Amino acid sequence: MRFLRGNHPEFDLTYDDVFMVPNHSTVASRFGVDLRTDDGTGTTIPIVVANMTAVAGRRMAETVARRGGIAVIPQDIPIDIVTEVVGWVKSRHLVHDTPITMAPQETVGEALNLLPKRAHGAIIVVDGGKPIGVVTEADCTGVDRFTQLARVMSTDLVTIADGVTAEDAFRMLHDQRRKLAPVVGADGALVGILTRTGALRSTIYDPALDANGTLRIAAAVGINGNVAKRATRLVDAGVDVLVVDTAHGHQQRMLDVLREIRALSPTVPVCAGNVVSADGVRDLVTAGADIIKVGVGPGAMCTTRMMTGVGRPQFSAVLECSTVARDIGAHVWADGGVRHPRDVALALAAGASNVMIGSWFAGTHESPADAQRSADGRLYKENFGMASARAVANRTTEEDPLQAARKALYEEGISTSRMYLDPARAGVEDLIDDIVAGVRSACTYAGASSIGELRNNAVIGVQTASGYHEGRPLDSSW
Repeated sequence: MRFLRGNHPEFDLTYDDVFMVPNHSTVASRFGVDLRTDDGTGTTIPIVVANMTAVAGRRMAETVARRGGIAVIPQDIPIDIVTEVVGWVKSRHLVHDTPITMAPQETVGEALNLLPKRAHGAIIVVDGGKPIGVVTEADCTGVDRFTQLARVMSTDLVTIADGVTAEDAFRMLHDQRRKLAPVVGADGALVGILTRTGALRSTIYDPALDANGTLRIAAAVGINGNVAKRATRLVDAGVDVLVVDTAHGHQQRMLDVLREIRALSPTVPVCAGNVVSADGVRDLVTAGADIIKVGVGPGAMCTTRMMTGVGRPQFSAVLECSTVARDIGAHVWADGGVRHPRDVALALAAGASNVMIGSWFAGTHESPADAQRSADGRLYKENFGMASARAVANRTTEEDPLQAARKALYEEGISTSRMYLDPARAGVEDLIDDIVAGVRSACTYAGASSIGELRNNAVIGVQTASGYHEGRPLDSSW
């Protein structure tokens, strides 16, 4: 990329400080843009779900990988659970979703607790493993919570045979005027659920698949304890990317851990961070990292900059770090500061191969937290930073109580925040649609048919705060 007015400004820039100038383009359609990444992670869209406990879990990993991204399971999850999650995700279907199932004698109250767990908004009632009804939130409205599902479920079922193509499934659901249907095997047993929109998405997105044709998933390790042992177990379990994660990545302990992991000759890419400088990139790559995670302080849950004054505006950090990384054969993930699709496009233009998203995805059905309802009736989920006192307490449960308490005194993150679910776009796939549409469109404006061409062709200008404000849409008259 190049700057519209010549050299990089003397001051550092956030995503809000910059804009992209349209170029001459021969890219006729958004669908003519290839968003596959070149960093060895196998993602077909440049989206990585951040390793935050309130964001990245099995449902998130399954859903995002089906659309071409990858989720990073956090480091503070017990290794046995991570191993089980990896196996579970890799056993998921590439087209249809995992259903929520209940028995006909179970109650409306139990169903209402489970419905927010998935964006498809339905529970399949099964008997002997076969679907006999569907229950949605509308079926439960105004009904006593102890009512059995057999009394409220819809029994007018349309089923889809396992193995039907996404195109045929979409047409079937469209012709039958159904939003969703259970997917059944040859014996009539339930194997999944497919929505009309889900079938449509499967004609647009390519899932992120490993060499065995199963969904990809990543996992994080910290820099304390027996890191080599945990890394070995994660690779043996089948993770596709190892992420060595700590808030201050440019430190000696990180370098030592990277050398330990590299000595294991891992068969998957190793990502490490976080850093924001050229020297940090060089040191981590020399120690063994293939991908560098860039970002200190831009995250919505992070208080590092306000607490310490340490960090760097994210656009400039990504630009400098990615330039150095490419020169030495490495890649960069832009981690933090993303709040709009434009930010993802700008991070890619600055040189990132993938963009990490955390808090933005916390307020979706697929994030691990339980949905709660505020006093005004809005659904929300709790989110918290991974350097907050809450996260530190979770990571230090097995440590000496005094040492754990000492660490919890010093936090650089928000311990609780409400992330409200948008009723119209409450699933992570809805957000992915927005992001991918924005990035594809940005590429057509830049005359780019791939992420690499976007990186080369982008012309970036610097704007005032009023310039940024001018570009924001208005939802009511002025």
